[in-house]
Order: sequence, then C-alpha cells, then structure tokens
Amino acid sequence: MDILISLPVILVTAFIAQASPGPATLAIASTSMTRGLEPGLRMAAGVLTGSLVWSSLTAAGLATLAKQHVWALEAIRYAGSAYLFWLAWKSARAAVKGGMGEGQVSRSRPYMRGLFIHLTNPKAILFFAALYSVILKPGQTVLSLAIVVTAIGVQSALINFGYAVLFSRPGPMAVYRRMARWINGFSAALFAGFATKLLTARLS
Repeated sequence: MDILISLPVILVTAFIAQASPGPATLAIASTSMTRGLEPGLRMAAGVLTGSLVWSSLTAAGLATLAKQHVWALEAIRYAGSAYLFWLAWKSARAAVKGGMGEGQVSRSRPYMRGLFIHLTNPKAILFFAALYSVILKPGQTVLSLAIVVTAIGVQSALINFGYAVLFSRPGPMAVYRRMARWINGFSAALFAGFATKLLTARLS
C-alpha cells in the first residue's frame, strides 16, 4: 500500500491513542493547571521527545529486537510502574494536605519528567510496532519511514502542546484552585491505576 494513501489511516489511529487519557496527558494537564503554561509546555515537550524516540527507534527495527530480548521490555515496564506509583503517592499526599501540593508544583524539571514518563512506557513500543507493521513493508524506503515518523510527530506536538495551552487557561486553573484536594485525589487514583495496569499487563 502506498504510504501517502495509508497516511490518513495512520494519523487517525495515532490520534486516538495519543489524545486518549493516559499518564502523559494527565501529567501535562496537572502541570499546566498548577504551574502555568510554560512548565506545561516543557512537560509536553518531554512527552513529545519520548514519543519521537520510540517512533523513530521502532521504525528502525527496535520492535523486532525487543521481541528477542523481552527482559529489556520487562525492565522498562517495572521502572515505569514504579515511577507512576511515585507520582500517585505525591498526588495523594497533596490531596491530604489540601493544597496544590509538592507533587504537582515541584520545582523539578518538567521536561525531564515528561520524557521519563514516556520513555518508561513499553506500551509505546508495542503501539508503534503494531501501527507500522500494518502499512510498512520490508525494504520500505527511508523516505517513507521519515514521512510517517514526521507526520506522527507533528500530530503529537499539536495534541500535547494543545493540552498544555488548554489546561493553563484561567478557567481550568481557577477550577483547580477550588477543587485542588479532589483533583489531586483523582489524579492519585489515576496514576495508581495506570501503574497497576502497566505492572500487570502482558507485553507479549
């Protein structure tokens, strides 16, 4: 199938996965609400970088290599689960304290946090592997791979930065200040849920 013909299908599939609620989108939203636009954009940039890394490496054949060395995926999975549980604990502590909380307004670098969240999610490898396997044939040209990776990257940037802009606006920020305890508690539950799902998921 010609890559230009199949590209819209690729982008629609990727959009559904990228825009759906998950650890990365939750981190972007909470950072933007609590710290404002600039930190939110940095968090989004970190997530975007992680997405581009997995997309590029998968297109280059990492998915095949990962199947031969399952232990590497397992190590990433456990690291990612541990980090998400840590975020859940910090959000829960912020909910108990009742304020914006250290877990959400920490001075830690949001770019690195976003990058780590995405790089420790092995599901990203499997997603890109499944996506590319449908439309990319063996011996596909470098140009075709570059077109797919670039198009998905641009779409991912629009989604991630869009979330940062949306949740940094006065409306969402005002809602957060009024409902900080409940939002932090809900975030803690979501982070813990994502961590548990990742920890118990079968990657084969």
